[in-house]
Amino acid sequence: MKILPYQPDQSGLAYSVGTTLDRFIKLKQSDFPFASGELSQLLRDIALASKIVNRETNRAGLSNIGGAFGQTNVQGEEQQKLDVIANIRFIRALSKGGEVCAIVSEEEDAVIDLQNKSGKYVVAIDPLDGSSNIDVNISIGTIFSIYRRKTPIGSPIQEEDIMQPGTEQVASGYVLYGSSTMLVYTTGFGVNGFTYEHSLGEFFLSHPSIQAPKNGTIYSINEGTQEEWNSGIKEYIDACKSANFSARYIGSLVADFHRNLLKGGIYLYPATQKNPNGKLRLMYEANALAFIAEQAGAIATDGTKRILEIQPTSLHQRTPLFIGSEIMVTEAVEHLKKHQFSIK
Repeated sequence: MKILPYQPDQSGLAYSVGTTLDRFIKLKQSDFPFASGELSQLLRDIALASKIVNRETNRAGLSNIGGAFGQTNVQGEEQQKLDVIANIRFIRALSKGGEVCAIVSEEEDAVIDLQNKSGKYVVAIDPLDGSSNIDVNISIGTIFSIYRRKTPIGSPIQEEDIMQPGTEQVASGYVLYGSSTMLVYTTGFGVNGFTYEHSLGEFFLSHPSIQAPKNGTIYSINEGTQEEWNSGIKEYIDACKSANFSARYIGSLVADFHRNLLKGGIYLYPATQKNPNGKLRLMYEANALAFIAEQAGAIATDGTKRILEIQPTSLHQRTPLFIGSEIMVTEAVEHLKKHQFSIK
């Protein structure tokens, strides 16, 4: 019997498809000796649910699941049909996985207690960010944060398990449903991005060790609200225009953040007269993206304080958000300081 050592193919006939998300998670499992595999399984549960939501979004124009659902969520915002579907899909996946004891969702008024006293983790999630863009085929996304519960395993869920600052996150990420579907996440050891290969049904590592540029030439803000801005914001945006920066604003937080993360830029959602506390939610939007931003070398602040250090006081607490390339965010904050954060 002849035995030959393995030699990697050099013919070029079969290209390498790369590392799958599942394999990557397993390789990194040693970063969390305390987790015993539960965190890895939780990330896989989220990935599975995102594949299902991706399927639903791709067929939204054909299956009558686009458009408004006819109800409003706790934010007072009109729910889209896919909002409801995505919420159900993620809650179902997280409840069946067995690693999660409680869920905070944008679409739910109260904490969802899964009655799983052995669950070690709490998940805060925006199941479908930017859902008002579904009907016009613009990129949307999912945003999630993962925390370890504080109370002993086996005991009922308490407020301290839920109301944790962003510094306590053990993982966070987002899924972008766009021209390609991507899952980007961090566990505190850098940021990695995975692109979904539809024919194989797998996420493959496509953007390893993402690092945000220190500076950029893109600013993302809803200029339709400029009459309600602080004078410092107006001054900073005028400076961006004078420098011939590009204005890029999609209206889907995940999409705007993702572009600026890769290309360099700043996303601004300041306090306004209408929303003096800001509009974006701290627990399942700002915290998750701030964790990713910092792990990629970027900055996230509410204008006065690091986002991750804000102690939440309510489930659906809102916050201003300035997030992106270090130099751009620092300059924006300097303009704010000069005008003492007054809203005109």
